[in-house]
Amino acid sequence: MIRELALFTAMTAMFLLVGCAVGYLLGDPVSAMLAALVVAAAMNGIAYLFGDKLVMSMTGAKVVPESEAPQLHAMVERIAAKAKVPKPKVGIVRTLSPNAFATGRSPGSSVVCVTEGALRLFDEQELEGVVAHEVSHVLHRDTLLAAVAATIAGALSWLAYAGRMGLLFGGRRDDRRGGGGAELLALAGLALVPIAASLTQLAISRGREYGADEEGARLTGKPLSLASALEKIERAVRNGYTIRANPSTSPLWIANPFRGDSVAELFMTHPPTSKRVERLRALARKIDAQEKSFNANVS
Repeated sequence: MIRELALFTAMTAMFLLVGCAVGYLLGDPVSAMLAALVVAAAMNGIAYLFGDKLVMSMTGAKVVPESEAPQLHAMVERIAAKAKVPKPKVGIVRTLSPNAFATGRSPGSSVVCVTEGALRLFDEQELEGVVAHEVSHVLHRDTLLAAVAATIAGALSWLAYAGRMGLLFGGRRDDRRGGGGAELLALAGLALVPIAASLTQLAISRGREYGADEEGARLTGKPLSLASALEKIERAVRNGYTIRANPSTSPLWIANPFRGDSVAELFMTHPPTSKRVERLRALARKIDAQEKSFNANVS
């Protein structure tokens, strides 16, 4: 609840900043901020109630019946039973880039989605590790936070873009209110809002991924399978197999499908794959030692 409240508060503050930047230049910052507050409240409500549907739309994912993907449905059902959550719906994203995500307001309304690339590239154990990771997000209700962050960040990016275009081509220029300096300041603010939204998503996302890696690995008992899948995703992205979707959905995926090099690395929404693999290998060694100790005691 604290994480959700912090996220809603941060995103609402960003809407108010956008309204203030545009309103100051147009001559009525108070009205503009009130309008932004109304929009923010509406977006928070929409994100909470319909965030999962918006995420499905932004990613191009489609829910599929059991007859279309029986093995994937059986895998999701088996892992959900281990996690003691209702079986999520199953979705597929029509792209060759291997990846997966989960969304939904609660475990009872969740969806686990994988890409066609994942179904083709991963072996059964790797796919099971990826599905278990996503079911772990469902178990800990991370899916609501991710859906809200993606929905509001996408709206913020659009609003900031519209504000910049309006100020550049349609805004009222009143030299008595500060002239070009005020316009430049407002434009700078509107340019920085999407970055701030991305950083907010980043702050929420990294810890969630480590936790889901560990929980998912324990559900299957095969940390190395998930590690192998993460490495395959990393290689695919570096080789140009990216996903055509709204970049604000980046924190939803098991690994960032939009990531580039150099400066973009500073704004990663996921921990580095190498660190995730290291932790999974350490967990595998720990599980192996526990099994050996148990077998020795039994014998």
